[in-house]
Amino acid sequence: MRLIVVEDDLMIGDSLRRGLRMSGFTVDWVRNSEDAELSLFQEVYDLMILDLGLPGKSGLQVLEEMRKGGNQLPVLIVTARDLVDDRVKGLNLGADDYLVKPFDLDELKARIHAVIRRHGGRSSPVMTCGAISLDPIEHRVTLRGEAVKLSSREFTLLQTLMDRSGAVLSSTRLEDALYGWDEEVASNAIEVHIYNLRRKLGNKSIINVRGVGYRIGMLDDDLNP
Repeated sequence: MRLIVVEDDLMIGDSLRRGLRMSGFTVDWVRNSEDAELSLFQEVYDLMILDLGLPGKSGLQVLEEMRKGGNQLPVLIVTARDLVDDRVKGLNLGADDYLVKPFDLDELKARIHAVIRRHGGRSSPVMTCGAISLDPIEHRVTLRGEAVKLSSREFTLLQTLMDRSGAVLSSTRLEDALYGWDEEVASNAIEVHIYNLRRKLGNKSIINVRGVGYRIGMLDDDLNP
């Protein structure tokens, strides 16, 4: 899951980036509205963490312009402003949730997952495709009820495919989900991760649509090694 953090405070921004990456998220961090808007134009994200007190254009202005432009990216506001009017205005402009600083990282992660679930129309955090189940909260994957140990990258790749079950995702799109700006990507990184997932989950757990990309195996019969 790839996030963009828009936070001008160096200590908070770096702490969020490090903490969320340790929890398996792919994170890009920018410090002003201009860089945020450029990033949204160039990259595909699953959620934005947005501070309100940005230099220049405020976080509320960024949010308002996003929604007016038709961008429905989930937005979680994090700010030191705890007045009810500020929270109401942010929510009315299209924010999906609101968290007042200081906050606990575990609560932030729980709210991220809750917002993503709501946008995906799911009531449960657990995703299931055929014989595979994935719990993003517990960071746990099972195959026919048996736990499967995955690396952080493998987990994120599987989650990306399961979250868009039925869709065919290109290698470039999968790279975007797994790697941030400052992370080096080997030319065959996605192929290696796909190979490892198939080895652990079955040869047909991930389907290669030649010339297009990859999709998750949809039926239990597809997952036989």
